[in-house]
Amino acid sequence: MKSSKKEIQLSDHFSFPRMLRFTMPSILMMVISSCYSIVDGLFISNFAGSDAFAAVNLIMPVAMLISCFGFMAGMGGSALVSKTLGEKQGDKAREQFSLIVYLIISFSVVIGIIVYLLIPTIAKLMGAEGTIYENCIIYGHILIAALPAFMLQILFQNFLVVAEQPKMGMVIAISSGVTNIALDALFVAKLRLGVGGAAMATVMGQVVGGIVPLVYFLTRRNRLLWFTKARFNFYTVWQVVRNGFAGFISNASSSVLGMVFNLRLMALIGSDGVVAYGVVMYVNYIATGIFNGYSTGIAPVFSYNVGADNKDEIRSVFRQSLAVICGFGVLLVAVALIFAREMATIFVSYDGTLMRITTEAIRLYGLSFLLCGFNIFAIAYLAALSKGVKSGILSIVRTLIFQIPCVIILPAIIGSSGIWLSAIVAEALTLVVTIFFLKKASYKQLTQNP
Repeated sequence: MKSSKKEIQLSDHFSFPRMLRFTMPSILMMVISSCYSIVDGLFISNFAGSDAFAAVNLIMPVAMLISCFGFMAGMGGSALVSKTLGEKQGDKAREQFSLIVYLIISFSVVIGIIVYLLIPTIAKLMGAEGTIYENCIIYGHILIAALPAFMLQILFQNFLVVAEQPKMGMVIAISSGVTNIALDALFVAKLRLGVGGAAMATVMGQVVGGIVPLVYFLTRRNRLLWFTKARFNFYTVWQVVRNGFAGFISNASSSVLGMVFNLRLMALIGSDGVVAYGVVMYVNYIATGIFNGYSTGIAPVFSYNVGADNKDEIRSVFRQSLAVICGFGVLLVAVALIFAREMATIFVSYDGTLMRITTEAIRLYGLSFLLCGFNIFAIAYLAALSKGVKSGILSIVRTLIFQIPCVIILPAIIGSSGIWLSAIVAEALTLVVTIFFLKKASYKQLTQNP
């Protein structure tokens, strides 16, 4: 009994219970992070109205597309700086860290000004009209005005881990989310400031997430990283781009997919479809959060055992992981089918038509939860085996290659329900590629360089 409660190490043999214990913190963090966005949407939909909710869902993919550069800099930069620190070159690492932060601030200011001016054009291109168009401009202008803080928030979540301050990163992330939710309650629910209040609440949460760690590194309290003078270095920038490109592609693909979904929904169903899609995405955040949390949590176990050449343990954990993914998938589909109406009620109970559309959308889209977990796990598994190219290809295939064509083609064949079924069709097609990748090669082939 005592041994079962000891700290789990990567060198341990992972039984089923131990595997779940080891990955549960990652799953919970992903789900909790998803809940912040869900509560944000709940306030907007119920207190600002469906037009405000539709406007937010139209503009948000644009902001997320820009933020992909922050994800790239964070992932690629943290890998480079960590490597340099490991080589005992502290001064060089601090110069690299400083250059990356300076470039991101500069980039976010320049691109922020450009996008700020283009917000009205972007809103029109997304099909916004009338009140939705006005709300898009209000929300987009406030959100983009704080773009530097948002980019720094993304960047520092990676670098706080490099600086050996992961707990601080977690506290700041939680504080950022709580700030957003509390100000939503104040600005949107109590003061009735509408979509402008929701945008201000989001921005203040980003300020907490971006400025607090900026001040921390400026004070030189950390023994590893602080700001120094830094000259432009092309090699540093290239390494950041190369190391972070897979993360950029993954996030950019999701953002593009969101914009394509919104465009098709505006054409097929109108603003009600965009609102329904927003609710479906909140449900999807929870489902994919569970799968992503498990996959990223178990990935180090595969990487460790690759280094230890422990093929038996890899096979054991792989088989057990498939069982876990299958179990979660069945459970999530059952929840989506049984409780779709209750989930729709939380967001759009004020409109009968929206209730009907959203309930159907959750049930149809929710079928994809049965398969998407296997594809998400395979992407993380291949990356854990140092197969970044294969992992990146699978990520692109899952979103850009399959789902976008499905979103465009299926509604033309079977009507508006086809847009919600596009997810399950795309995941099924991706699963064929996933099985091909995993079955084509033996473990020995998988661990060779691409």
